[in-house]
Amino acid sequence: MSKWQVVEPASLGLSEKQLLKIHADIATGLYGWIDSFLVVRHGRIAFEHYYEHDYAKIYGVEARAPGPLVVQNWSGPYNYFNAFWHPYYKGSDLHSMQSVTKSIVSALIGIAIERGDFPDIDTPVLSFFDVNQLLNVDEAKRAMTLRDLLTMSDGLSWDEGVPYSDPNNTFTIMARSPDWVEYTLNQPMAYQPGTEFNYNSGASLVLGQIFLQATGIDIEAYAVEHLFQPLGIARYEWKRTPYGLADTQEGLFLSTRDIAKITSLFLNRGLWQDVQVVPEVWVSDSLRPAFILNDDVSTGYGYKWWSQAYQYQGDELRAYLGKGFGGQRPIFLPDFDMVIVVTGWNILPDRPFLTATEVIERVIRAIDD
Repeated sequence: MSKWQVVEPASLGLSEKQLLKIHADIATGLYGWIDSFLVVRHGRIAFEHYYEHDYAKIYGVEARAPGPLVVQNWSGPYNYFNAFWHPYYKGSDLHSMQSVTKSIVSALIGIAIERGDFPDIDTPVLSFFDVNQLLNVDEAKRAMTLRDLLTMSDGLSWDEGVPYSDPNNTFTIMARSPDWVEYTLNQPMAYQPGTEFNYNSGASLVLGQIFLQATGIDIEAYAVEHLFQPLGIARYEWKRTPYGLADTQEGLFLSTRDIAKITSLFLNRGLWQDVQVVPEVWVSDSLRPAFILNDDVSTGYGYKWWSQAYQYQGDELRAYLGKGFGGQRPIFLPDFDMVIVVTGWNILPDRPFLTATEVIERVIRAIDD
């Protein structure tokens, strides 16, 4: 059985009253443009709502104006304001996952390693490329490994810390180049690989290229056979870069229920209905922080999965999640056997936003009530 069972919140120890309060605040626009809110506990859906917005009207002016978020062609799939492509794919219920794609690609790498299709993650990155065709090759770049790409510690000079609407964001500069993998690998080194966390979407594109070369199989086809089919995921879309590569840093579109399946897979240590889809050791390694970031929620980053601390009745617990541009937040709370999924399209800076911290704090109040 691959379909979700929907039950009353009370049967899962949750207060419908508290969940309806969150729903009401979303519906009135407190958190900007939220598209879905889903809560799963003990493998069953306790709460699920969808919110309709006229994105063609909301972002209509921006969609026709040149800028960092209107990439390549204003009518194409990398115009983030174009309602034909974002946040829903061509009017379907398939929602852009944005950088949650990275977390799913990590799962595919774990599956491929277990099957003997992908090399050890301590393999040097440049062993897959002709160094004579790359720029700024030095000993630090030669030392970069697949592990460094997975943990965002590649050492490349890269600034994705400013808003994506800022033309100085390295991603937006990369997006205007014909070959995104080449652009990424040509960047000079800023520090020794493996020593510092620095968010770099290009690193995930490099992993996608290496996946193709190492396995001989397009990662999309691999995902269908080894991840989507075992989970009963029949519908998806996956964007391609201008060079034709599956976009492994932000290209996936899935339904809210289906990203909840993948999140539940990690909650259950790689198991889906008693089938080991992702190796348990890979799940553990993915969730274990390779780096702890200095912020107020003790954020950690593993193999393309984030974690953060939260408080419950005086105890510090840990949540795990993916993060995608615009507000994609698949979250799981092991201590409560719970999955929370929020999708949205808040893509301009300094606007209302529903953070993972707030949604976790509000949902766990439903346990207290």
